[in-house]
Amino acid sequence: MEFHYEGIILGLCAFLCIGLFHPIVIKGEYYFGAKKCGLVFPVIGTLAIAGSLMSESHFISALLGVFAFSCFWSIIEVFEQEKRVQKGWFPKNPKRKYYFDEK
Repeated sequence: MEFHYEGIILGLCAFLCIGLFHPIVIKGEYYFGAKKCGLVFPVIGTLAIAGSLMSESHFISALLGVFAFSCFWSIIEVFEQEKRVQKGWFPKNPKRKYYFDEK
């Protein structure tokens, strides 16, 4: 019997990729704001999709696809993070102005 570990390794990589994006979203919103991060994530995600389409390795292609859609999901999450900051669940960056403080 021959075992194929690629699926398990890909699952682990997907788990780590998703877990890595949580602090990236939090730190990105804190330092740069949702609008700037909301522009960076789709660019990086699109580049990862292009890399996935051009990759000759099925494993690398799948890994880039997971990374790309983690970037796309982070677009939504960074705006949700901004709402969490507004509610006081996460700290505001004292060096930035927030639109919701002006109201």
